[in-house]
Amino acid sequence: MTPIYRTMGDRSLLVELGEEISPTTNALVQDLMQRLESAAIPGIRELVPAYRSLLVTYNPLVISSAALQSRITAVAGDTRRLSAPASKLVTVPVVYGVAGGPDLESVAAHLRIDAEEIIRLHTRTIYRVYMIGFMPGFPYMGELPAALAMQRRRTPRTRVAKGSVGIAQRQTGIYPVDSPGGWQIIGWTPIELFDPHRRPPSLLEMGDTVKFEAVRPEEVKTWRP
Repeated sequence: MTPIYRTMGDRSLLVELGEEISPTTNALVQDLMQRLESAAIPGIRELVPAYRSLLVTYNPLVISSAALQSRITAVAGDTRRLSAPASKLVTVPVVYGVAGGPDLESVAAHLRIDAEEIIRLHTRTIYRVYMIGFMPGFPYMGELPAALAMQRRRTPRTRVAKGSVGIAQRQTGIYPVDSPGGWQIIGWTPIELFDPHRRPPSLLEMGDTVKFEAVRPEEVKTWRP
């Protein structure tokens, strides 16, 4: 499709590739990012992908906004096939409820289903990592089953523990470090999502898929994928 451009300050362009949040639209974003990386257009400084758009920051002393838009449109319209970016399926063990999932019971009460059904619904879906954002290593994943759609907490917590598994609207995510946050926390995982000394530092990347698996607290130390 033809990209839609939105000016974001004097050195950034937001390139929109669709109006809906879907795996198809997100794959277009991923494809365009890969094509722009391969094209190595002079002046482009950074590419930041999101659900349905790509933020392109550039040096206006090297390339103008109009010229950049023209180059991006040409790259987006190139019909030559690229090799698909490498992706992986990651199984994530989760201890649902108890101390690590303080919102599980309140979510169950709000949705009028029991906690076991929430766990069943959350673990039966294979989620796409749409983007990494909010903080290094935080995966925005979807789509959560409609039966689990929940608003964020009315009052965010000042501290959400590292490894907390949360839901918000039709998304699910994992907190890679202790931080403030407003998602509904239903469980906890021991998986290390972000390590600055690892290459790449983020365990999950755009286009990866995730399957959650319920485990008991005593199984965490011995869990193997």
